[in-house]
Amino acid sequence: MYREDFMSRAIEISREALEKPGTEPFGCVIVKDGVIVGEGLNHSLAHFDPTSHGEVEAIRDACRRLECVDLTGCDLYTSCEPCAMCVATMEVAGISTLYYAASMRQAGVAFAALTRAERHPIDAEALRIAAGAPVEERAMPSRQAMDAEAVAILESWATARKAATGRAG
Repeated sequence: MYREDFMSRAIEISREALEKPGTEPFGCVIVKDGVIVGEGLNHSLAHFDPTSHGEVEAIRDACRRLECVDLTGCDLYTSCEPCAMCVATMEVAGISTLYYAASMRQAGVAFAALTRAERHPIDAEALRIAAGAPVEERAMPSRQAMDAEAVAILESWATARKAATGRAG
């Protein structure tokens, strides 16, 4: 169930970017059972890390605090509609519900006057298309190589994992 205090906290975190160099105004909190268990602010420029979005940082924080990688049952509150990378991270982590403030369109309008050098440029629509497309349909050139060697390691790991958990074949 939506709670305004959690959205207010996400927006408050985004406001830190007004004073903190190397950050961008995208804040996020992760909530479990009515308690904030993770927080994040976009530090992409400060950390030279294009994955350091507010949502990803909040998910990382929540996973560390809860000592898990499964955030099923957690809600995510963010100051802006997440990009495809953040949505994929939310899906992998098992986030149950997304609440967001500004839409991608609203963010685009707010940033319209900035040059590419003045902002961290993300073509959200191109990212959405590429993230959902099979590898052979993406614009980025790619080539598969040494798959037999990689698959052998994957199979060995899966076999060892199965044995470690005591499950029969």
